[in-house]
Amino acid sequence: MAVGVGISSLPAMFSAPHLAALVTVFLICFLLYFFRSRLSARQRLFFRWFVAALLVANELAYHAWNAYSGLWTVQTMLPLNICSVLVFASAFMLAARSYPVYEFCYFLGIGAASQVLVNPDLGAIQFPHFLFFQTSLSHGLVVVAAVYMTAVEKFRPYPKSLLKVAVGMNAYLLLMAAVNRLLGSNYLFIAQKPGTPSLLDLLGPWPWYILGMEIVGVAIAGLLYLPFFIHDMMVKHSKATIS
Repeated sequence: MAVGVGISSLPAMFSAPHLAALVTVFLICFLLYFFRSRLSARQRLFFRWFVAALLVANELAYHAWNAYSGLWTVQTMLPLNICSVLVFASAFMLAARSYPVYEFCYFLGIGAASQVLVNPDLGAIQFPHFLFFQTSLSHGLVVVAAVYMTAVEKFRPYPKSLLKVAVGMNAYLLLMAAVNRLLGSNYLFIAQKPGTPSLLDLLGPWPWYILGMEIVGVAIAGLLYLPFFIHDMMVKHSKATIS
């Protein structure tokens, strides 16, 4: 699994608005877990469709803003980067309660979007710029969507989910390599490192940092699966003790 996430300049990180955005996402996730058994079927339906609609509307607003600002190009703005794909995937997952899509949204959504929330790749752009709100809302809702499906709808990943996501992500990486060659683009940051400081700077030169991205992705996926692994081991031990 490959995860490429830019890191913003220090002035934009952990400012009061940035911390407020992080706390808001955390509180929403906590409340979803706390009230997971108290939501009625009607409330769950409303939440799923509301967040799905908000995800899509926010993404469309992002593209409209870039088009209006003269920044929209096929080399940079096609919804092909992981987080852009996850926006629409999360919306579909919520609307259709799709478990196959959930497997990707759980590992990639929480893994990639949370990194962008902590280290937003906005450079000098800060609160109250439109992109500050758009980035926080987009990536925050991707995380919230995955947490909601796990805590409230009782979805969970399994070992085969890890394999499915790894194979799917690497197949997508190869596809994006072909797209980048065709368009002269840099989707997934696999053609070259981003111009701004990023985690990729710690992973060596091209193309070796791509392997580093794979290793980081596997480590994050392992951490995200760890709670379920521990739960399964405890259940297995409990059954063995009873028998």
